[in-house]
Amino acid sequence: MSQNVLQGVRAELEALSAVRHVGRIEQVDPDVMRVTGLGRHARLGDILKITRLDGGELHGEVVKLDRDAVTVLPDAPAEGVSLGDRVVLRGPLRIAPDDSWVGRVIDPHGQPLDGRPILPGTHWKSLRNDPPAPATRRVLGPRLETGMAVLNTLLPIVEGQRIGLFAGSGVGKSSLMAGLARDMEADVAVIALVGERGRELREFVDKILGPEGMKRAVVVAATSDRSALVRRRCAWTAMSVAEHFRDQGKTVLFLADSITRFAEAHREVAVAAGELPALRGYPPSTAHQIMQLCERAGPGAESQGMITAIFSVLVAGSDMDEPIADILRGVLDGHIVLDRQIAERGRYPAIDLLRSVSRSLPDAADEDENQLIAESRHLLSAYSRSEMMIQAGLYAHGSDPALDHAIRAWPELDSFLAEVERQGISASFDRLRLLLRRSAAGSGPRPSPQGKLKAPAPRRIAPKAVAGPRPG
Repeated sequence: MSQNVLQGVRAELEALSAVRHVGRIEQVDPDVMRVTGLGRHARLGDILKITRLDGGELHGEVVKLDRDAVTVLPDAPAEGVSLGDRVVLRGPLRIAPDDSWVGRVIDPHGQPLDGRPILPGTHWKSLRNDPPAPATRRVLGPRLETGMAVLNTLLPIVEGQRIGLFAGSGVGKSSLMAGLARDMEADVAVIALVGERGRELREFVDKILGPEGMKRAVVVAATSDRSALVRRRCAWTAMSVAEHFRDQGKTVLFLADSITRFAEAHREVAVAAGELPALRGYPPSTAHQIMQLCERAGPGAESQGMITAIFSVLVAGSDMDEPIADILRGVLDGHIVLDRQIAERGRYPAIDLLRSVSRSLPDAADEDENQLIAESRHLLSAYSRSEMMIQAGLYAHGSDPALDHAIRAWPELDSFLAEVERQGISASFDRLRLLLRRSAAGSGPRPSPQGKLKAPAPRRIAPKAVAGPRPG
């Protein structure tokens, strides 16, 4: 038996306790239960195991403490629970990540979902760790290769950066995140699938992510049928796993799909605990929960690695001002917006560059690269402002030289935003530089067959006919 397995067994044994605090069910409501006998021992967030009279078991979390009883939110339907059922206090929920978890699919409790046994590591970690002290955190690192031309150039991502991915349903968000999990430069990728449909988990792992992506990935999943408690823990567990690898000095890519479902799960838990909804149905604590999760990502301390994070947000009707999107934009270091109209015309990823921002610029690029980025944005912006007029045939070529340049550059720039890049960041900038030069060359004198520049021929204007008497 290997040393790692022995250490995992030892960690399991050390977690056992000879003393168990026991309570009894006093009251059962559709959403919560009250338990007596644990008021002096239970703490907020502790896990309880409930044993029904028929022998079945379920777990719950302490969401409210009173002098005489504790309020418990079960993580499964409470059918079959009766008054007087036995309740055992399990203590705070912890996990012990291990390097052997790479290539595995687990649930928020650290249990396998892929049918193979799994052992914990040697050190237990809380699901809600504090971020590194602000004064000790490193600055953002170098630019990362992403496997996509647009993210290598116009929207660069650097080590330790936190990016929001804003998209509606069915616009290609999951495919984009899987592509980054496969190709983006990192030592380990940790993926949190919060509230995903059950049938999509296998498809995401086997087809979208694929064997190559799973070689360096840990997938933490809580499907949409799980309780709000389990769905909320999914993001926390995945971040704890990412912190495990960050503490080893590794560069970690953290992908969360999606923060909107994380916020919805927290809303259910908070309302059950008695917190009143405030902002469009979300309780006031939602903003703090999102900010606390995001702050755990980013650069570590001097001896630690980096967590580069991408948080996806479901925006209904492309409403970028809805509460969750608004909270995240103020916390993150940039955002990428996917547009449904771009997806409908068949360009994937459907990134709307003009609505997307990377706050790693201009530091992430040199002077020449920043000039290329600015020129590309200027051309796309000029075309976007006049697109309706161009499509309607109302624009006459030659009326505006700058717009003529944008019209020539737009097809190649639009294709560039969808290109896969396997040769690195420099190759992406070389292609961008080439297509901008080609489009600019079309606005000046055309080269002659011998290769010399030839001025355009002067335009001849026919003399106006002079009106005279008609022949009789």
